[in-house]
This record gives sequence, C-alpha cells and structure tokens, in this order.
Amino acid sequence: MPTSQTRLLKIVGLYLALCAIAVIMLFPLLWLISTALKSPSEQVFSFPPQLIPQAPTLANFRTVWQSYPFGQYLTNSVIVASLTVTLNLLFCSLAAYPLARLSFRGRDVIFASVVSTIMIPFQIVMIPLYVLTVQLGLRNTYLGIIFPAIASAFGIFLLRQAFQGVPKELEEAARIDGCTELGLWWHVMIPAVRPALATLAIFVFIGSWSDFLWPLIVIDRPEYYTLPLGVANLASTFSLDWRLIAAGSVISILPILIVFLFVQRYIIPTAAGSGVKG
Repeated sequence: MPTSQTRLLKIVGLYLALCAIAVIMLFPLLWLISTALKSPSEQVFSFPPQLIPQAPTLANFRTVWQSYPFGQYLTNSVIVASLTVTLNLLFCSLAAYPLARLSFRGRDVIFASVVSTIMIPFQIVMIPLYVLTVQLGLRNTYLGIIFPAIASAFGIFLLRQAFQGVPKELEEAARIDGCTELGLWWHVMIPAVRPALATLAIFVFIGSWSDFLWPLIVIDRPEYYTLPLGVANLASTFSLDWRLIAAGSVISILPILIVFLFVQRYIIPTAAGSGVKG
C-alpha cells in the first residue's frame, strides 16, 4: 500500500477515535439537556436512551425559575465566584512574584512549604477553617464562603512558573527606567503572564462556582445559598422530578460555559513582550 494511503488511513483512524472519545465525554451533558427539555409525558430513564425529546419544552426551566429563588442563587454565585477569582489572582500573583524573581534567604524552603500544602486534603483543615470563620464573624456572609479560597498553593505554583519564563531583559529595562518592584509586578510581569492568569481564573471560577461542601457548612440562611445548594434542594422540593433537577443543573452550568468561551483565547501562550504596557 502506498505511503500516502497509509498516512491517510492513520489520520482517518485518529479522527474517528477522537470523535468517539468526544461523544463519550459529551454524552452526560447531552443527556442532561435532553432531560431538561422533556415533557412530563416522556420517560426520563429508557433503554436505549432517548436523547432527542419528542416534544421539547422550556416549561421545566420556567417552573424552576418561578417556583424557586434561582435568581438570588445565581446572584450569590456570581458575587462569590467573581470575588474569589479577583482575590485569588491578586494574592497568588503577589506571592508568586518574589518567589520567582527575587533572591532572598529561604526562598526555596518557603516555596517548597507552600507547594507541599497541595497534598493536604480540604477535609483535614475544614474544621479549623470553620472555627476560624465563626470566630471572625463571617458565618452566613459572602466573605465567609470566599475566605478559604482567596489564595491557593496551585495558583502560586502556576504563576511562579509563568513569572520565571518572562525574559530578564524586560525586567532590566524596567529597572533602568526607575520602575519600583510593585510597578515592575504590575506593568511588566502581569501583562506578560496573561495566559497563565486566564488559566488560573478559569480553574478558580469553576472550583468556586461548583463548590458545594464549604458553602453547605458555613451557610444556613437560604438568602445566601449558591447555585449548587439551590440545585441540591430541588431534589426534596420537587420530590426527585429529574426534569426539573436537570433544568436547574443546566442553569447552573451555563455561566461556566460562557466564561470559558470569553477567556479561552487568552489561554493560548503569546510572546512575553507582546502584552507589556507602554
């Protein structure tokens, strides 16, 4: 068989394998959307699964939105996720910059200590965090939900690696122009690592938006419920009506998809100097 035909068969086989993997990965999402669009007369669980509703309807979304304060839950999640992302990017970048660009005694020990905390499960520090949150008077507040996530070892590690990749010539030029350390961090380093910041922002946003355990512990007033808590309450409110639960779940994941569509273009690495402010 000619080499060109062999190469063509390999490419076709690769694309077929990728399509099969994509279908497997997307099946739960497609089933969720299909269930949310089904009318009460259609079966949710059937074999083989019926992904295309016979009579698609938006009534499930209207029922969930009108019968439950999903607007308030959505607002709470937006506030919590936005503040969490902002504070995480701020504190992680401030911590990562000296660990990457400054020389001082004990720098490597401090960095190793920070990274080692990644191996500590959240369940171990959950009770001390709760006690501290209560002592600070942050229970049933937005800040109480955000408190454990305002900085992360992963974020510090990711941004430190990004800062280390910035050419030293940019730093030296900024110092010659009289730029201070804070100005160097803001005007040179931050623009140069925008792809890393965007990547961290997506991870933090998804983690904050879908967090269920910590808000469940620190919040007991419904007016502060986030979307994961609101979706969990649908199970008891609607007596396990999977159509309504699926509709609530679709509402909760739409903002994640929207944020990813807007931020994904920043993930593609660019030349370090292309984003430096003038």
